[in-house]
Amino acid sequence: MTMTRDVRLIDVTLRDAHQCLWATRMTTGMMKSMAPALDDAGFEAIDLVGGAVFDVCVRYLREDPWERMRILSQWITKTPLIIHTRGQSLFTFEFFPDDVVALSAQRFAANGMRYHTPYDALNDIRNLEIPITEAKRHGLTVVPGIVFTESPVHTDEYYVKKTKEVMTHGVDGIFLKDPSGLLRPERARNLVKSMKSVMGDMPLQLHSHCLSGLAPYTALCAVESGVEVVHSATAPLTNGASHPSTQGLVNNLRRMGHNIDINLDKIDEVSEVIKFIAAKEDKPLGKIAEYDAFHFHHQVAGGMISNLEYQLSTVGLADRLEDILQEAGNVRADLGYPIVVSPFAQYIITQSVLNIVAMDNGKERFSSVPDEVRLYVRGGYGEIAGQIDPNLYDRITKGAEPISQRPGELVPPALKKTRKKLGASASDDDVLLAVFYDNKEYQALKDAGPIDTEYPIMETPLKTLIKGITARDDVTSFHFIDHNSSLEVSK
Repeated sequence: MTMTRDVRLIDVTLRDAHQCLWATRMTTGMMKSMAPALDDAGFEAIDLVGGAVFDVCVRYLREDPWERMRILSQWITKTPLIIHTRGQSLFTFEFFPDDVVALSAQRFAANGMRYHTPYDALNDIRNLEIPITEAKRHGLTVVPGIVFTESPVHTDEYYVKKTKEVMTHGVDGIFLKDPSGLLRPERARNLVKSMKSVMGDMPLQLHSHCLSGLAPYTALCAVESGVEVVHSATAPLTNGASHPSTQGLVNNLRRMGHNIDINLDKIDEVSEVIKFIAAKEDKPLGKIAEYDAFHFHHQVAGGMISNLEYQLSTVGLADRLEDILQEAGNVRADLGYPIVVSPFAQYIITQSVLNIVAMDNGKERFSSVPDEVRLYVRGGYGEIAGQIDPNLYDRITKGAEPISQRPGELVPPALKKTRKKLGASASDDDVLLAVFYDNKEYQALKDAGPIDTEYPIMETPLKTLIKGITARDDVTSFHFIDHNSSLEVSK
């Protein structure tokens, strides 16, 4: 018989859901009509900035991500907002010095973030030490992620070891991060029980994507085995590369007898906003992914595969996609089973393409190796879970010594130099932006000015129509007639 339990949800609509399905193109203005309903829905926290969101805000939307934090913290006042980072890498693929990581934590808190979810792509807990310590120093709830993958070395014992390591840093919980949707129901049952056996009362969260189609059911099995918090998104911005739907999880968990304090009427309001925006902006809605056993071999996320298809077509390799994905699984095994999440997903694919091209030309695999792969093999990004053949190690590294230090220690401080470059009047937020981005990107962001928080949505259909028409330069006047009245508008 199922034991009734209290289950909480974390909403990822404003970050990971549109990152997965809309290429991270949800603007701050689009969020305005969603924010009040999400705030009132009863979530433990709302995921806002991190992953690719910070970077896309700067490079493509020209929205200052610090400003987005401040704006949303004014719109969402009841529910803690989450800042999600790649640990010592923060929002990019490179490692930043400790002084930058420390200042970032201070600015997260100053700009309205109350909850921090850092993770490391290799599960090297050393890369989480500074992010955790500094976030705690500034009063944030800290729930680091341990990344799940399938491999011969990523056993339940491995995850118990990592759980124990991260618990020594005084965290408030742990989330199991399943970025490629690899966690199967049967594995979830055993793994969750193993992790909870050492966590005790510390809450365990599940963050799983729907790439294999299994995540909605896996989440239910995980809850049955001890998970207290599940990450979800608002349908229809769910499934596919995104997450299980809040509506589906709530209904299923309630049918199973669990208590879950979420107001679905508020979630339905957000759904209507999403559908409106999707239609207006020609954005896709999530579709249930068909189970594909090959996915568990290469483990590459669907969004990355679609980008790869395009890139291969430009270099005349469009017909080699399956060969490259097969090679990706082989490369991963050769390199000690790195987790297929940024940046290692990109490194694995790059190496796989190079290997295929080499073999096509009668050369050996790993004849050409990117610098990033060389650095990874030496331990420059952190501890490698599996073993690398010594002969392959020597061929890749050309005899360079392994790196055993915490990677962050190898990066020289950057704040003093950047402050000098920008001048004494520069804010801490601007200093950090100048560390993260080159002068061209930084200046383009500053030139863009304040974020436009207005988006014509969810007023009345007539009001939305009138606003849209009056904004057009090619319309000087129009005449609206219904059965009871008429309206003439001139610009």
